[in-house]
Amino acid sequence: MEKRLVFTSSAEIVRVPADSVVYIAAEGNYSSLRLANGDVHLLSLQLGQIERRISQMLEKDNHCFIRIGKSLIVNRNFISYIHPQRQKLLLSDCFSFCHEVTASKEALKALKDFLEKEESHEP
Repeated sequence: MEKRLVFTSSAEIVRVPADSVVYIAAEGNYSSLRLANGDVHLLSLQLGQIERRISQMLEKDNHCFIRIGKSLIVNRNFISYIHPQRQKLLLSDCFSFCHEVTASKEALKALKDFLEKEESHEP
């Protein structure tokens, strides 16, 4: 069975498959959770709270979510393009959607370096 992320508040509960989450963006004291099917859920949680909950819900060896700077958590499986100088990050499944998000040059450079290092260590 696929792992679900569960976020609750006094008014609602949001349960989504972890592998369908494309990214989560900070919006003040709220966070916007975007799914691969196009649905968007506004959560009454700050990004740091969501990051902690995700790490509690997923196994330690599941590192598909990466925090980028202060305002973004992305699903690494959807990262298709990074251009730090343009502050551009594309998240796509290469078939049905492509989302462009922005982050600081420093955060995107760190992400690019991390992924390059990781790719060079894979068998």
